[in-house]
Amino acid sequence: MAILRRVILKGFKSINEMDLELRPLNVLIGANGAGKSNLVSFFKMLNEMMAGRLQQYVGTTGRAQSVLHFGPKVTPQMEARLEFEADNGVDTYAMRLFHAAGDTLIFGEEALSFLGSGFSRPKLVPLGAGHYETRIGQEADKGEKTAGVFWRLLNRCRVYHFHDTSPTARVRQYSYVGDSRWLMPDAGNLAAFLLRLREQNKSVYQRIVATIRLVAPFFDDFDLEPTGPNRNDIILNWRDTGSDQIFGPHQLSDGTLRAACLVTLLMQPEGELPDLIIVDEPELGLHPYALNLIAALFKKASHHTQVLISTQSSSFLDNFDPEDVIVVTREGKESRFTRPDAAKLEAWLEEYSLGEVWEKNVIGGGPH
Repeated sequence: MAILRRVILKGFKSINEMDLELRPLNVLIGANGAGKSNLVSFFKMLNEMMAGRLQQYVGTTGRAQSVLHFGPKVTPQMEARLEFEADNGVDTYAMRLFHAAGDTLIFGEEALSFLGSGFSRPKLVPLGAGHYETRIGQEADKGEKTAGVFWRLLNRCRVYHFHDTSPTARVRQYSYVGDSRWLMPDAGNLAAFLLRLREQNKSVYQRIVATIRLVAPFFDDFDLEPTGPNRNDIILNWRDTGSDQIFGPHQLSDGTLRAACLVTLLMQPEGELPDLIIVDEPELGLHPYALNLIAALFKKASHHTQVLISTQSSSFLDNFDPEDVIVVTREGKESRFTRPDAAKLEAWLEEYSLGEVWEKNVIGGGPH
């Protein structure tokens, strides 16, 4: 498995310039408006770009004016460089996006490179300029091996956002039973995904159900049965402990539903985990006990994949170690990303938890 070791980002939203080394587990902390969510947004843009929807992403997020650091007059282009460390060398993806007519973005440069272990020169695969959507996919389709590697790497850096649990949220609606290969970013296919796990990997499914019971003791199991004319529709029905009645997804509380989404994401079979899991504020709406349980699942998952999460919860932060933390601060118009000095925190951590140290603003980026 390749791991994303370094992200260089220039000119994106509040991030004027960032050079960030990533580890298996990365926890972003910082005050409101510091820029945590903007780093998450970059990966969301990457997800959309790999699906051939870069222009749609730009159009629906306020156009280039909102994507470029303080607009195109201040920042006419943005740059990104991602370095993946694999067993046999380092894979690097680089792009520059220029402001273009219609307040959109166009590729000024896109390139792939691979530096094999023991080699002094990388293999370069330039993808040209002037295009509106990434060319990685079409190069991979032509059989270009390096492009194929990057197609997989960048497609497996996934942003998940389980904040919407309103009555109209997709996770509470019917979904197509066959849409079960991956868990969707908003868990809109949670019922179909769980049904596949129940049929193909029952032990994993049972562990997921048992873990949800720890969060919601009233919960017995899901009742997942395809319906509709061709049995192609499925909805997240469930049963209460000690009752034969079947309840629908609209009778699950927001907190229980979010916990179910997170538990399923983090406890799916190790071989199916995305290479990088990114979650913005997973603590929202969770009971303190559920919070600690979800933190433990993130830590366990980081032994098998890479994790990047942002939080504003000091009690959630208590579950992690100083070396996991990335402090995000706003200095003037710019977001800064730094790691605290673990050695300097030792004396503080003898008396206080990591969350308390953060609240006292010892490591910067304090919530107040």
